[in-house]
Amino acid sequence: MVRSARELHVALFAFLLNLPWEFLQVPLYVGMPVMPHWEAVQACIQAALGDVLITLMAYWSVAVWHRRHDWLRGYGAKECVGFVLVAIGITVAMEWHATLVSQRWEYAQLMPRVPWLGTGLSPLLQGLILPPLMLWMARRHRLGSEVVSKENN
Repeated sequence: MVRSARELHVALFAFLLNLPWEFLQVPLYVGMPVMPHWEAVQACIQAALGDVLITLMAYWSVAVWHRRHDWLRGYGAKECVGFVLVAIGITVAMEWHATLVSQRWEYAQLMPRVPWLGTGLSPLLQGLILPPLMLWMARRHRLGSEVVSKENN
């Protein structure tokens, strides 16, 4: 059943939590505050969808590590830390590539940077704060969906 798909719950909350974050960090990137409205909205949606992919890669990484696809049902501190570390690793690599290699975007003067990484503080905090919240929300939503599904059968 699609409603109980593990990844659906993770992806849903990844998008819902990352989209407002992307809008809030607009002033921290060069050109974003003066971009035409619809272009900025599209850029934020695209970034949030990228965050969903990062989240799913982190989810699948923990699933491979634990050899258990349904680890979200009963995860603990180790799974949460692994999930966050994978997400941060991917984020740092992508920020490095986007700002230095491909120059897809540039940090504004307002963006604090982590000196030894060169990554902006906002994307780093995004990877530290949102994933644990996302796991908690996705797990609760999934378990609630299962209860509703059983009641309807």
